[in-house]
Amino acid sequence: MRKYNKVTDGIIAKLREICGAQNVWTEGGKIADCSHDETSVLTEARYSKPDVVVAPGCAKEVSQILKLANENVIPVTPRGGGTGLSGGSIPVCGGITICDDRLNKILEIDRQNLLAVVQPGVVTAHINAEANKYGLWYCGYPMSVDECHIGGNIAENAGGGMALKYGVTMRHVLGLEVVTATGEILQLGGKLMKNVTGFNLKELFIGSEGTLGFVTKIIVKLQPVPKYRKALLALFKNTDDAIAAVPQVITKVGVVPSATEFIDRYCYEASCNFLGAKLPIDGVGATLLIEFDGTDEALTLAIAEKAGSVCVDGGAMNIFVAENDEMRDKLWSVRSHIDEALRVTDPTHIDEDTVVPVSEIAAFCREIYAIGDKYGVKIVNFGHAGDGNLHPTIARKEGLTDSEWEALAEKVVCDIFKLAKSFGGVLSGEHGVGLTRTAHYKELCEPDEYSLTLSIKKLLDPNGIMNPGKVFPIEDI
Repeated sequence: MRKYNKVTDGIIAKLREICGAQNVWTEGGKIADCSHDETSVLTEARYSKPDVVVAPGCAKEVSQILKLANENVIPVTPRGGGTGLSGGSIPVCGGITICDDRLNKILEIDRQNLLAVVQPGVVTAHINAEANKYGLWYCGYPMSVDECHIGGNIAENAGGGMALKYGVTMRHVLGLEVVTATGEILQLGGKLMKNVTGFNLKELFIGSEGTLGFVTKIIVKLQPVPKYRKALLALFKNTDDAIAAVPQVITKVGVVPSATEFIDRYCYEASCNFLGAKLPIDGVGATLLIEFDGTDEALTLAIAEKAGSVCVDGGAMNIFVAENDEMRDKLWSVRSHIDEALRVTDPTHIDEDTVVPVSEIAAFCREIYAIGDKYGVKIVNFGHAGDGNLHPTIARKEGLTDSEWEALAEKVVCDIFKLAKSFGGVLSGEHGVGLTRTAHYKELCEPDEYSLTLSIKKLLDPNGIMNPGKVFPIEDI
């Protein structure tokens, strides 16, 4: 296993010289804040607090920090908004946490080239708050858009509710400024809509979960804001009918929805009760939340209504079409508040992130529930039906000690991941491998693919300082 050196008083003094003493923390709330994210399953035995947190103000300062860390073989953990669900921004070996608090500026809204230049600490929703002033829109849309940072979206190649039509983060990134583990500052891509000159190194860093370098500047594509959005909620008796309706909606309507979200009965009822939403619950076995956007209001509404008719033909018991933004927000709130609702009904739960081909979702769901029956645990399900990305959520079984629950949960999660692979799927679509899935990733990844990926990691990070314990087990790097 790789050995790392301790952060000494001398290292801390140098960090203060680089960034200013006011931007370096060795105790207090900043250390505590950088010791967790939104992952509920992690126990203290699996991570550690940072020895020091530092907030650089420019790429040059990041470069100096990483050169210092690399020369002294000190682990470095990149930190964004802390909204992750796989432990990706939590230190495993202590060391230095680099947070993006000061790298939080929207540097440019370039209307001529339809793009924005931003720093990694910008809250993703704030990009649109600025771009919308010019009738433009960044259509990367993680579900935590109001809290997550765009740098974290880059690290995870984040997806979300609108990935069906608009794609995940990678699709919208034109350029990156990246500082490597050894301190080089790279300019990758640029203000270019097309670029096939040499290898696409930019996309190598997107989704690498902070294991290859630290992103300090991002160029993202913008496009005109869709003038109208029309959403509908379709209530079905069972999961099979709901999932079967998804490809029917796309093919029979002839328009790709901007979002198609699946919610099983338990999550739907929990969210409705949490919100006090006055929507039917009796007899509902599953729901679909479908949205279309466009430039003509009447046409967009007609498309949504046609999609509703397709759902009815496919067995939907009831359809609610939002004819105005207030009703649209109410329908979307049922989906967006599922996690909060589950924290009330099942305070300890594990939110997973599997992906299977869309055609396999219904069968996959049935087998997931069977795994729950096998182990006597409750598993509920929701996610992005249009792109096959579901979030099986495992509620803690009552009456178990922490160690008993952790052992049982590991068996359940392992079976779910193996099931996903058997359906031609993978273990993460948007949350990343992070800390929680490293062992599963190594086990389920094809050996040649794993070996090649690991060799890239070792080439770009020879001392293994960048986010150790994430994606790859520490003993492998």
